[in-house]
Amino acid sequence: MTSRGAGTTFSRKNYRLSTEPEKSKVTGIVNSRLLNDYLHRVFTNADGNQPATAYRKHLTFQNLQEHLDRLLAEEDGCEDSRDQVAEGRLGPSAVVLDHTSGFEGLLLVDDDLLGVIGHSNFGSIRATTCVYKGKWIYEVLISSQGLMQIGWCTLNCRFNQEEGVGDTPDSYAYDGNRVRKWNVTTTNYGKSWAAGDIVSCLIDLDEGTIAFCLNGISLGTAFDNITRGVGMAYFPAISLSFKESVAFNFGSRPLRYPLVEGYRPLQDPPVADLVKARKLLGYLKNVIHIGIDVTEGKLVEKDMSMWQLQGEPTVLITLAHIFNYFSPLMCKVYLVEDVLMTFLLSILERGGAVEAHPLIQQLLDLMWLLMEEYEVHECLKQLLMSLLRAYRFSPIVPDLGLQIHYLRLTIAVLKHEKSRKYLLSNVLFDVLRSVVFFYIKSPLRVEEAGLQELIPTTWWPNRFTKEGKESKEVKEESAEERLRRRAYERGCQRLKKRIEVVESLQVQILKLLLNNKDRGGGVEASRYIFLNKFRKFLQENASNRGNLTVLCPPEYMVCFLHRLIAALRFFWDGHKAKTPAALSSEEAYVPPQLFYNGKVDYFDLQRLGGLLSHLKKTLKDDLAANANVLIDPAELQAVTMDDLDEDEESATSAAQSQRPSAALAIGGALARPGWLSSPTLGRANRFLSTAAVSLMNPRRPLGTLEKIKVRTLSVEQRTEEDIEGSHGNEGLLLGRPPEEPDQPITENSLLEVLDGIVMMYNLSVHQQLGKMVGVSDDVNEYAMALKDTEEKISRCPKRRRDIHEELLKSQKVFSEKLNHLSRRLAWINVTIYSKEKMQDIYWLLRVCIRTIEHGDRTGSLFAFMPEFYLSVAMNSYSALKNYFSPVNSMEELPGYEETLMRLAAILAKHFADSRIVGTDIRDSLMQALASYVCYPHSLRAVERIPEEQRISMMKNLLAPYEQRPWAQTNWILVRLWRGCGFGYRYTRLPHLLKTKPEDASLPSLQKPCPSTLLQRHMADLLRSDRDLAPSFLNSVLNQLNWAFSEFIGMIQEIQQAAERLERNFVDSRQLKVCATCFDLSVSLLRVLEMTVTLAPEIFLDWNRPSSELLLRRLAQLLNQVLNRVTAERNLFDRVVNLRLPGLESVDHYPILVAVTGILVRLLVDTDAQGAERATAVLLADPCFQLRSIQYLLGHAEPLALAAAPPATDKRHFSLHTYTEYISAEELAKVDKMLSHLSEESKQAAATTLPTSEEDLCPICYAHPISAIFRPCSHKSCKACINQHLMNNKDCFFCKATITGVDDFTKPASS
Repeated sequence: MTSRGAGTTFSRKNYRLSTEPEKSKVTGIVNSRLLNDYLHRVFTNADGNQPATAYRKHLTFQNLQEHLDRLLAEEDGCEDSRDQVAEGRLGPSAVVLDHTSGFEGLLLVDDDLLGVIGHSNFGSIRATTCVYKGKWIYEVLISSQGLMQIGWCTLNCRFNQEEGVGDTPDSYAYDGNRVRKWNVTTTNYGKSWAAGDIVSCLIDLDEGTIAFCLNGISLGTAFDNITRGVGMAYFPAISLSFKESVAFNFGSRPLRYPLVEGYRPLQDPPVADLVKARKLLGYLKNVIHIGIDVTEGKLVEKDMSMWQLQGEPTVLITLAHIFNYFSPLMCKVYLVEDVLMTFLLSILERGGAVEAHPLIQQLLDLMWLLMEEYEVHECLKQLLMSLLRAYRFSPIVPDLGLQIHYLRLTIAVLKHEKSRKYLLSNVLFDVLRSVVFFYIKSPLRVEEAGLQELIPTTWWPNRFTKEGKESKEVKEESAEERLRRRAYERGCQRLKKRIEVVESLQVQILKLLLNNKDRGGGVEASRYIFLNKFRKFLQENASNRGNLTVLCPPEYMVCFLHRLIAALRFFWDGHKAKTPAALSSEEAYVPPQLFYNGKVDYFDLQRLGGLLSHLKKTLKDDLAANANVLIDPAELQAVTMDDLDEDEESATSAAQSQRPSAALAIGGALARPGWLSSPTLGRANRFLSTAAVSLMNPRRPLGTLEKIKVRTLSVEQRTEEDIEGSHGNEGLLLGRPPEEPDQPITENSLLEVLDGIVMMYNLSVHQQLGKMVGVSDDVNEYAMALKDTEEKISRCPKRRRDIHEELLKSQKVFSEKLNHLSRRLAWINVTIYSKEKMQDIYWLLRVCIRTIEHGDRTGSLFAFMPEFYLSVAMNSYSALKNYFSPVNSMEELPGYEETLMRLAAILAKHFADSRIVGTDIRDSLMQALASYVCYPHSLRAVERIPEEQRISMMKNLLAPYEQRPWAQTNWILVRLWRGCGFGYRYTRLPHLLKTKPEDASLPSLQKPCPSTLLQRHMADLLRSDRDLAPSFLNSVLNQLNWAFSEFIGMIQEIQQAAERLERNFVDSRQLKVCATCFDLSVSLLRVLEMTVTLAPEIFLDWNRPSSELLLRRLAQLLNQVLNRVTAERNLFDRVVNLRLPGLESVDHYPILVAVTGILVRLLVDTDAQGAERATAVLLADPCFQLRSIQYLLGHAEPLALAAAPPATDKRHFSLHTYTEYISAEELAKVDKMLSHLSEESKQAAATTLPTSEEDLCPICYAHPISAIFRPCSHKSCKACINQHLMNNKDCFFCKATITGVDDFTKPASS
């Protein structure tokens, strides 16, 4: 090995000076006396004392190794004592999990056989070593807080998928998920655990007791009088449910909480090696402390923190002797964690910035200089593993001191360039799951985290309305409440400052990893190594979304995203400062060429235009013309569907078959990361199975899996030049379209990081943001319950002490729970929902909006954009509106109004964009637009987009409903109308006001906010486009006919089921579908009311083609609805009165007021000619019954002969009872309509002549024959044939194609 520091070449095995004369050849070696003093000061005896000068042996480099051997051999006696202390234990000295025979169920086990993940209902596994005498302890690192039972069992315990550790005799377990202990029966015990906790399991076989500790705090004796005696030996064991995970520490690493007196770990520590390592470390410290003043010829004390290796051969050779012994020891995890990590942490304990401690950099230089390369690699790997484990499993303390301590050392190690590049290339993303370093875990037990001291005063909002009703007035905050709130906010600020310290350290780590100025030594800059690893990390998470053991937990992703945004913006704005022409991070976006030039791998993620292979074929000419990108013809070879299916099947079978095969081989690795497992937080690579025997015969060779599923990312072969570009090569920006401005954006590598951040948000961050809102919801529920209890206490009669005491107990429980939750909520608000985090998500939203706008300008090439950009734009806006709003207001964000309008323009344009083919993303766009128009501020944003885009949006909404998902379209139109229709000013239906809504923030429960501007656009379109109105209305009428018919059919089935004598249950899904059909019918009627109101001439101006037909169809459907709903004691009445859960929305009011609104508009709010035509068509319909109109105003149906008199308590429906929802003016119009129809129906009855059956239309039997078809001469009424011809051109009777329709009049002779 070459020594760069001293310019001297030596081998570790033979670096001492062989002869005395050679010494003079090496410049810088001190004289013999000074060297002797120096070596004696460095290499002291075990007691730390030095013998008197006269009695000590003269030391030189020739006899130093012999002296060092003697010093290290003094403690070798410890090794001989190992066998004596092993009494009471049976099994291998290295304790691991028994992966050969000691398990039940399906389990994934880590490489080191210490971490395990449950892969079945309730898998169990035990260790390889048991104990029968003495006191023993082992630790379990909890990686997920779900259902697990941890403890001890004997060899005779038999477990299955239902019964695990603690469910059988002679097995004992603690379950922190349910906070219970188990030994056949179960009782309450201990505290609840959380991910990141450490459980210590203790067994005292002398006293016969078992106890547990949580994070070093004793939970008390769990079991006593356990079975002991001949043949009774206890194994450490665990049972865990699907996807739960833990890691064991039997003693292979230092126990985190070893301070339980008299208890020993199951695996003995390497005592002899430990003593040697500590001695050698002492010698190393001496070298650092002692300096040689050559000019004065004496030894001097040095400041340890300022020590530097300055090429002194004496010091270097001394260090080489030390490292000759020290290096092999530093490959062992126990010694790295106990000796090296402890020493490095002690260097940083003096405080100050990490830069103020250059000693760590000097030590790392020494390691690379004096250790073999494989030893340095292993040492650094174990050091980072230990740091990561220590960071993740450290308890939360008020000042977060432990987390800060470990992060500072991580930064110090990563500051060393060579170490950083090695760790990035081989460890951080490959062996470790390093994003754990960016996670700040949330404390489940706020007392232990010290939040009571940090936030002594708790507070929660107290402005709630009961029963879901809207608050009429905002209650003034009392002085006491104000004081409490301000004290709580001060506590939150204290907490925020402490967490910000941790966050800034995490950002520092990322700044080191994103350094692009450290290229050298034949290794590219850190940023480009990070980019390749980061892309592969994204691929793992994008390609395995169904496999929970592979995915990075979403709570880690949230923290990683925010730190990465901070680091990215730091470098982005740094580049802007150097290159003024570039964009600032506030204007950041991803240019469209990244999506089609093949420089960035998007794996198999869906594009807006479909599959990438399809787009390359169909748009290859556009790519060549607009972006100068040529597709390799080899890539365009057609792949048949059969090939695809075969490949997919092959991959599946190989994936299934590989796991058990790997388990059989015991050494075969599943290349899958085990996020949840962990001492290493590394990869789970053994699959244990006692059940899946059929999976063990692969249908195809295992090599097929690698060929199909495991693909080498193209990014791994990329260089800095490929990414950044140079000398005319644009790198990632190859293929700039003409629409894209020729302006530098930023460094290309940062664009790829930005693209990865957007993808991360889509993978799991949004889901996690929504999940954590649950704590805020819990606070609201408990606050309402507490308020309700306090009101009951104030009303409780004094004589009822028993009730009063129970209420006081409830009050105490609710108050304690609220105190706990409000402190936990403070933590979550600071770490997840703070103003800074909100600004990050807002920045991401604006990035997506700009990216979509730039992509849209490229025309057909827009189809190459991955779908997740549109998803993130919609989801990030939803998160800002719904998840951050309790803490921070979106309105305060800079440029909020403009951002809202630009997002509205994207939704309005792209929900019907033909370039977007994915059904899911089109539905998402439609739902986002539907939600957008429900809220006044976002609806106004839609109204502010350019008029041309608004009209285009309305035209797309008015397209025929067939062949597309029309329910959301109809919902959007209804929301634009709600607040203008007849009796349509309600937020919730009148009969539901006494019930509490499931979620008052739902779009459907927002106050009406109609848009007169968009209504006007709709009216203009319907009037001006003569083809649009008939096709749109015909589709609406068709869907109404279908929805109402389905609804009636379903309530018939429900009624029949309810009338059966035997007990039966109606399927809840059927009830839900039934209610949905009813809601659809009501919303379609409201759209018809909207159309009739805005453009009545479509129905009443018979100079327009199809007007008369549309009016007849409308009258026919309105009469059908009225007759079905208004008949006394009918089917609808009976089902409504059943009040079945799931049919809450089904009631008379919503559907009858919608029909009434249409009738009033046609018969009252129109000119005389229009009213006359509408009346004539309505009365001509054979289904018309005047009593249906009378029903609306509560007029009882006349009694039939011999009918029983109605019950006196029977309440009739009447619009007059809904005066809060229907105005007096509207009721007057209904009265006028009833009078008008009563009069007209009498006159019609007097003038109508009877028609013979032969002259009636053979289709409807309602109207006289009035049309004859060409060429077949069959006949019907005009209404039937016109309606039929709108959808079909074949004759009713003979299926001949109809070429024309003539008027038919009956000959006078007949």
